[in-house]
Amino acid sequence: MSWQELKNKLSEHAYIANNELAMALFIARELERPILLEGEAGVGKTQVAKTLSEVYETELIRLQCYEGLDSAASIYEWNYQRQLLSIRASVDTGSELNDIESRIFSRSYLMERPLLRAIQQQRAPVLLIDEIDRADEEFEAFLLEILSDFQITIPEIGTISATSKPIVVLTSNGTRNLSDALRRRCIYNYVPYPDRKTELAILTKRFPRLSSNLAQQIVSFVQSIRKEDLEKKPGIAEMLDWTAALSGLGINDITSDPEALQASLVCLLKTQADLYSIPTEVSQRLANGAA
Repeated sequence: MSWQELKNKLSEHAYIANNELAMALFIARELERPILLEGEAGVGKTQVAKTLSEVYETELIRLQCYEGLDSAASIYEWNYQRQLLSIRASVDTGSELNDIESRIFSRSYLMERPLLRAIQQQRAPVLLIDEIDRADEEFEAFLLEILSDFQITIPEIGTISATSKPIVVLTSNGTRNLSDALRRRCIYNYVPYPDRKTELAILTKRFPRLSSNLAQQIVSFVQSIRKEDLEKKPGIAEMLDWTAALSGLGINDITSDPEALQASLVCLLKTQADLYSIPTEVSQRLANGAA
């Protein structure tokens, strides 16, 4: 599959990628390297991984990062309750200590977390490591070892090598700087807010029955509201939610009902401060400019 074919496949699954993103995804796949997608929240970084799993018809395994994430939550953990029950049962039957240890530290007592699960699939899955910038630097350093060799060492069992290398997608919202070591191991792409043409293509792909006039108005309004002084600019997901809300309200022209338009902004604006910063007079100015 060429990069142009990959771009077309993404489009068939309702993801409109620009040439740079399609090429980066293609190169990452060919070189079996992770891809790091950076950009504002809501620009569609997570959706890339979801769509890739559809394109390649494979499982999506997601690891959501957060502060304090450790190996027990991301790689593996022993099923301590089962181990204790097994120990008690073995003591009652007079089993030898070595026999007990070899049994309770076997694969049947291992609880697989996303990273271990991802490298053990027969068919290469898409491994989404979402918002890596929210994890601690210590976890990022630990992750480098796995991404370099695609193997995990469990002291009680040994080294588990990848059955097939997963398609790894890392996303970052830029809340902290990532290490140079991580960036060197990844193919990089910055995902911006879509331009007008791309966003219109996304909207018509998701809402094929939407009138051309309303689609143009929605995209123009959203593109304009992102230029306002907001705490959180609406992303693609918010734009699609707003479109669904307008369709449900039976609105075919965003200038036709100022009260309904203002009330519907709860789909686009996600903080109280942003709702206050776009009063009716501002929303009407933006709507009139979009008409």
